[in-house]
Amino acid sequence: MRLVGSAEMRAIDRAAIEDCGIPALTLMDRAGRGVADAAAALAAPLGRVVVVCGGGNNGGDGYVAARLLRAAGRDARVLALVPAERLSPDARAVREQAERTGVPIEDGVLGPLAAGVGDVVVDAIFGTGLARPPAGPFAAAIEAVETARAGGASVLAVDVPSGLSADTGRPLGACVHAHRTITFAFQKRGLAVHPGLSYAGDVTVVDIGIPLEAARRVPASCELLTELEAKALLPPRKPDAHKGDAGRLLVVAGAPGKTGAAHLALTGALRGGAGLVTLAARPEVLPYALAGRPEAMSVALPGDGPLGPGDLAGLLAAARDVDALVVGPGIPRGPETGEMLRALLSGAGKPAVVDADGLNALADQPALLAGLGVPLLLTPHPGEMGRLSGKSIAEVQADRIGMAADRARAWSATVVLKGARTVVADPEAPPAVIPTGNAGLATGGTGDVLAGLCGALLAGGLPAPAAGRVGAWVHGRAGDLAAARFGERGLVAGDLGEAIGGVWAEWGR
Repeated sequence: MRLVGSAEMRAIDRAAIEDCGIPALTLMDRAGRGVADAAAALAAPLGRVVVVCGGGNNGGDGYVAARLLRAAGRDARVLALVPAERLSPDARAVREQAERTGVPIEDGVLGPLAAGVGDVVVDAIFGTGLARPPAGPFAAAIEAVETARAGGASVLAVDVPSGLSADTGRPLGACVHAHRTITFAFQKRGLAVHPGLSYAGDVTVVDIGIPLEAARRVPASCELLTELEAKALLPPRKPDAHKGDAGRLLVVAGAPGKTGAAHLALTGALRGGAGLVTLAARPEVLPYALAGRPEAMSVALPGDGPLGPGDLAGLLAAARDVDALVVGPGIPRGPETGEMLRALLSGAGKPAVVDADGLNALADQPALLAGLGVPLLLTPHPGEMGRLSGKSIAEVQADRIGMAADRARAWSATVVLKGARTVVADPEAPPAVIPTGNAGLATGGTGDVLAGLCGALLAGGLPAPAAGRVGAWVHGRAGDLAAARFGERGLVAGDLGEAIGGVWAEWGR
């Protein structure tokens, strides 16, 4: 499902108006009707509707909604933050129409809104184009909306909650918390990621008649990966498939004190459907990592301490007959580990998932990732992404979609930026936001399971972008199944193996 940013939506609107001949006022009327219908559904039978209008087309949608609500017998009125002479031409036209039909309009009101329980406040202050913190009367109006909400009024946002970035989902300053958001034509990026999700409330996309041709003329920048789309990326197994067809996977994972990381990566790989899975690790790791995993094979890496040049020959030999690698969960890391891993990935020439301490080992020279010449699937959490990109966690989180897409291009790799609403990006396609998952996955070891799961999909023949998308979607859904059984607080990483099997059962895979 397509997600659009502010510039992208403006370009689609422009194509609809200029190239397809749809009058801007027609689009505004359709948007206002969607808002009016939603406001009427939210309000109590005798509830009032207060529409707070800004100066742009978002405000114009509000004027249309107020007129239609008034015509339907509702007690609807407008608080106008911008005088008529300063409105955009289309907004001024619909304001004048509202005035002619008897809609009460108050200009410049900054005091408390007369709205409480059973009433609805419609936030039509700012739309998708806002790029700076609201100030002056606009910030005061947002505060008034928030006060009305605290007093029991329902808040309906038009297109996006005022004060929220439509691109990143981050509040730019004062920001409306809506119970419901009516957005037009396409879901907005900022409403599909945190914290925008919590500011928007329930989101409904209203069709305002944008022609498909207008949308096709503007390149897509992002998508929300639906279950249907994820499922379509993973074909069923052939009835005569054997374990070699299911893929051979080498997992390089685990160290003393981190044997669980290896065990969980194996669990993800086996439940992910790999036909043959081999763990390569130090001898003291193997008994603990393999406990309860009789399906997995193993290769001992002689010696002790961090992985380094001395381990390269053994790992290359182990990788010779596999289809893909998983490198990094809990590996022992030292100053020479990064150089060895680059030599392993390049020398093996196989698709590879790099996770956790594998990413940390490569963070000294991340630019070299682009030159390794193999399909890479990187699975950083925000801290690891920060180390790889030289950014703080706050900078990574400020624009997760943009960060993942930028790094995927820079490193010529598929990037799975983990977290609430995981983002999967690759160099060739729009990034995908993953809607599955819950806060219960914020516990140690769940990323190791994801690494193994993605590795199994790579070994089974999926390209890295598809493996990242399917893996992240299924991992999140497995988390949802586990949380339904144990609660978010009770969920542990070991629950995900069985739950992944549950997802495959749901899919008939």
